[in-house]
Amino acid sequence: MFTRAWWRATAERALSTGAQAALLAWGGGVLPNVSLPWWTIPAAFGGGVALAVLKAMAASQVGSSGPSLTSAEKLAP
Repeated sequence: MFTRAWWRATAERALSTGAQAALLAWGGGVLPNVSLPWWTIPAAFGGGVALAVLKAMAASQVGSSGPSLTSAEKLAP
C-alpha cells in the first residue's frame, strides 16, 4: 500500500481535491453579502487533502494495490 507509486498517485488526487475545495470556499467568499474569515480557504484545502488521503487508504484495502476503489488503475510495483 505505501509504495512510492501509491504515494505519487495519492498525492495527485489529494492536491487536486484540496484545490477544488479551496476554490469552492473562495467562490463562497466572493458572493455578494458573504464574508468569510481568512482561514477558510486554507482550511478547506487541508480538509480536502486529508479526506482524499483517507479515502485512498481505505480504497487500497478494498480493491487493487492503487488508491482507487475500482481496479481500473494498476500501479507498477
